[in-house]
Amino acid sequence: MNSISGPSETWLIEAHDSFSAIEDLDKAFGTAASSSNLLASDDVLAPSRTMIGLYRPAWSYRPEEALKLLPKMRYLQVSIYRNRSGDDEAFAALVRARTAGLDTINLDRPDIAYEVISGAPSGTYLLLTPLVSLKTLDDTLSVRAGRLEGGAKNAAHYEIGREHLLFRIEPAISYVSEEFASADPDFWNGKAKPE
Repeated sequence: MNSISGPSETWLIEAHDSFSAIEDLDKAFGTAASSSNLLASDDVLAPSRTMIGLYRPAWSYRPEEALKLLPKMRYLQVSIYRNRSGDDEAFAALVRARTAGLDTINLDRPDIAYEVISGAPSGTYLLLTPLVSLKTLDDTLSVRAGRLEGGAKNAAHYEIGREHLLFRIEPAISYVSEEFASADPDFWNGKAKPE
């Protein structure tokens, strides 16, 4: 996915069932990288960054609904929370207040939460919100201030910073399973006409 807000970035996201799966991938790429002389130097491209995050269903908002939206998404909102104290309980308190507010208005914007355990400072959390269309953001602007007011107060109390980024999904650089692509094969296989 490519950023449409914030710094110009391309993010690649992978899902793994275990750390041993990450190790297997590292071994495969490590061997390929060490045998290749085609690696880009830092003076041509900025160094890349890799983060490893643990899925945190209790900190997610309606994660089952978010998973159903993934094959249909065209955009992804990434909310990055940074807890300066590194206190997980502070972030959990923010999430509880946020969830209560979202449930009160029955907001239809599910997300999936990850706690970054490697590759970023301690106390970094990512909330991934799949969006079928950016119109979803228009539909929720009228309730935005009220839905996160309590969360914003908690964030200030616990010294939690947040940043929101929007990304466009790029099927040409995506590798998804046939089952995943079956929700919209024209899009995922690159046959969809631009709107």
